[in-house]
Amino acid sequence: MQRVYLINFLIVLFVAFCLPAFGGNAKIGEMKFKMNCKQCHGPAGMGMASFPKVSGKDVEYTKDRLKKYRAGEEIGPNSALMIMIAKSLSDKDIENLAAYLEKAKR
Repeated sequence: MQRVYLINFLIVLFVAFCLPAFGGNAKIGEMKFKMNCKQCHGPAGMGMASFPKVSGKDVEYTKDRLKKYRAGEEIGPNSALMIMIAKSLSDKDIENLAAYLEKAKR
C-alpha cells in the first residue's frame, strides 16, 4: 500500500514541476511581447493600423507562424518586417509568446 502512495506522490511531483517546462511561460512571453511586438501589434496584441490582431489565436497557430517567419517564409504584406524580427527568436521565445498571446487581454 505504501508503494502505491509513493508512486502517486511521484506522479503528482512530476506533473507539478516538470509538465510546465513543456509549455510556454505566459509571463515571460508578455515581457517579450511588450519589448518587441507591442509597437506594431498594439496593447495585448489587439492589432493596430496594418498590423493584425495576434491575440486569441491557438498556441500551435502562433508558434507555426512565428517559426515560418523565422525561417524566412513570406506569409503576408508585413512579412519582411516579421522575418527580420522573428530571426532572433529562440524556440523558447516563440513558446512563451504563444502562451501569452493565446489569452492576452487589455
